[in-house]
Amino acid sequence: MANETHTAESSRTFRRYQDGDTTPESWQEYIFKAGWSYKCPVYVQRTPTCQNGCPAGEDIRGWLDAVRGLDKPAPGVTWQEQAFRRLTRANPFPGIMGYVCPAPCEDACNRRAVEDRVGINAVEQFIGEAALKAGFTFAKPAKESGKRVAIVGGGPGGLACAYQLRLKGHACTIFESREQLGGMLRYGLPNYRTPPAVVDGEIQRILDLGVTVKTGVRVGQDIPFEQLDREYDAVFWAIGTQVGRIPEIPGADAENCIGGIEFLREFNEGRLPSVPRRIVVIGGGDTSIDVTTVARKIGGFSGMKSDGSPLTYTADMVTQAAIHSGQKVTLTSVLPTKKLKAAEREVEDARSLDVAIIGNIMPLSVTLDRDHRACGVRFAPCEHTKEGKRVRAPGDEIEIEADLVVFAIGQMADMTGLEMLDNGRHAIAPGPGLQVIGYPKHFVGGDIIVPHLLATAVGHAAVAAEGIDAFLNGQPVVRRPHVDKRHFEIRETLPKNAKPVDGMVTSPAAVHNFENRAHREVIEADALFLAHFPTTPRIERTERRLSELFAEGGTRIAVLDEAQAVAESKRCMSCGLCLECDNCVVFCPQVAVKKVPRDQAALGYYVTTDYTRCIGCHICADVCPAGYIQMGLGE
Repeated sequence: MANETHTAESSRTFRRYQDGDTTPESWQEYIFKAGWSYKCPVYVQRTPTCQNGCPAGEDIRGWLDAVRGLDKPAPGVTWQEQAFRRLTRANPFPGIMGYVCPAPCEDACNRRAVEDRVGINAVEQFIGEAALKAGFTFAKPAKESGKRVAIVGGGPGGLACAYQLRLKGHACTIFESREQLGGMLRYGLPNYRTPPAVVDGEIQRILDLGVTVKTGVRVGQDIPFEQLDREYDAVFWAIGTQVGRIPEIPGADAENCIGGIEFLREFNEGRLPSVPRRIVVIGGGDTSIDVTTVARKIGGFSGMKSDGSPLTYTADMVTQAAIHSGQKVTLTSVLPTKKLKAAEREVEDARSLDVAIIGNIMPLSVTLDRDHRACGVRFAPCEHTKEGKRVRAPGDEIEIEADLVVFAIGQMADMTGLEMLDNGRHAIAPGPGLQVIGYPKHFVGGDIIVPHLLATAVGHAAVAAEGIDAFLNGQPVVRRPHVDKRHFEIRETLPKNAKPVDGMVTSPAAVHNFENRAHREVIEADALFLAHFPTTPRIERTERRLSELFAEGGTRIAVLDEAQAVAESKRCMSCGLCLECDNCVVFCPQVAVKKVPRDQAALGYYVTTDYTRCIGCHICADVCPAGYIQMGLGE
């Protein structure tokens, strides 16, 4: 199910010129002599803002083009598979991303200049679910390289790196300290956020490429660093940040003061049958919200069923117990409540579960009882200076009673046995290509560099895999391009009789003066012809409140149906690549722009220009919705 929302004002217009304008915006761009200019069109591919905002570097425009039908699949291949193949070049977890990614790509979407962003995350979720349902698999490498890579950490970063390296033919062994793979996906997120079948299915698809897995093995303790360094041709470190940070305030070392990561791990491992009645959570980010909602979900359980047997966390979970347990959960933050780092919808979910949220207060100390257990937390008002520093503000101190204190203020890595890699901040410092400084055969990615999004770990994995591949092939590990993403390549989609190259070409079966600037330029909304796009409401997924989910079960975020996914993908403006709208063909007064013959056409290769007819009038560039045409030939 989905809802259509965000209808823009119908009176909005996007004209480049208004009535009465007699001069162009910039004479440097429009140099005319009588009715002609020496500048003629060049077809320039740039990176869209959505892709630039995606930490995983997905070719978002490309896989949306597959959904909407612009990128035609080969005979016998469905558009769902075409989109899946294009998406998973960068990210092997489309289903998981559809449930948990906060979608920074949508925040960057140029469509916001028209009315509202494209629902990229919703379409990605559809592709991921469709792929699992259809049983799509990854093709195994045609040839093995004979090289062996150790991957330390079986979370999203380690799994994504194993995926990329296996596609290149390198043998991979994952060393995971826990009993199951998944890392934060399995142990750091509440299991009601992402269906376990989606997590298991997308992990297994990677393992089916021939990845060796050793669980219950901690590198640095069970296996020395030196042994790994000696036995493998390269090593990728994706150990994440498994330990919650505890503030240096009096009393914070009490046994009933724990980190948010540890709290969630206990829950996901089924070892948290109940929680105390009064809980204080200190944070303000996504982890702190997860802690509060988990606490409300499990409530004051006894941990036993009526027959005396232990509760489990599947069908036996009595999901409404927390609401009736008399439990009090309080979330505090040094930030104002309107500026919490957690997503707004998550904050509203917490409020719907009667979580009290207090902002602009800082913890001073933990109050201890006679048994050295926390029984409260003292707070003082705080504010932030212009430089961003937190300082105490005028006002009285308060104390909030607590039977359990959870600090969700950040994470760090346990570097025991790996001190040689520690940069002094419980992290590993990367160099160019994510190569570990001082250790040329070692590479690193994910939260162990700096805690961030799941998509960031996946992006790091792809970069590191390319660096590892270069290293194993005796090539230098070089600095990455300015716009470091998974870029669409026109050459990959062309028929055999069409061979475009960068620069001016004269063959009638080629894109005339095509230039790929995607590695160095991002196209913004002001380069588009926005008047081409009618106001089209976004199709939103139905998202259930956690209180409803706890009571009724099921999936939190509903998946779009096929028609909705296609319709939403058609709202994409294909920024920086031909949209096949025919505007340049229709409006060219010299009939200089023509369609490529159907048997030669491909995505991004749709029109040619007859430069013997072109007079440089700039109309084609002015009416190009995607900003693909630039007047540059002759400069």
